Amino acid sequence: MINNCIECEHFSCNDINTDGFLLPGKDIKPEKIRIIMISEVPPDNKEDYFYSSDKSDYMMTTIQAFKDAGIEVNSLNELYEAGVYLTTAVKCPKLQYRISAKTIKSCSKILEKEISYFTKVKVYLLMGDVAIKAMNYIGKRKSGGKIIPAGSTYKIRNNEYFYENRKAIPSYLQTGKNYLIEKSKRVMIAEDIKKAFEFIEN
Repeated sequence: MINNCIECEHFSCNDINTDGFLLPGKDIKPEKIRIIMISEVPPDNKEDYFYSSDKSDYMMTTIQAFKDAGIEVNSLNELYEAGVYLTTAVKCPKLQYRISAKTIKSCSKILEKEISYFTKVKVYLLMGDVAIKAMNYIGKRKSGGKIIPAGSTYKIRNNEYFYENRKAIPSYLQTGKNYLIEKSKRVMIAEDIKKAFEFIEN
């Protein structure tokens, strides 16, 4: 399990709840994964996390996002069988609305190690600004440059970006109550998920 292989070395960030440190706990065969969907942070309540239940808040909106894209799944296992791995850029719940660049940069080192296990992955779905920033920190450490350029997501999302020959798609956050409210973002999320599947199928 991924959560048995990775840990935080310091727990020194002051704008997240380090007591809530959370990594996926499912027994996963990394070679099955083609798409990694990276969201923002774990929920305050662990019961709402992707890997807690198919009826958890995070899973219900995520499943709906895939259905909106025409991918008929109803559970975490079905997403896994479709080659999708779900995780977060930051591994602890946030204490306030915004997360500092320092925290995202620090957590990106954990994310970098996490995604390195998935050698067959073809697409990174970057769900929201925190995921985009975290991947950019990884890109800077690896190659000295950003993966995704600065700019509003709706303006840059239709361009093509790659990290180590894998497609990186900037999108919007698919977890939380805002997902059900912001209909234009919901449409764009569905389009981005569809693009990810089209890419792995070609």
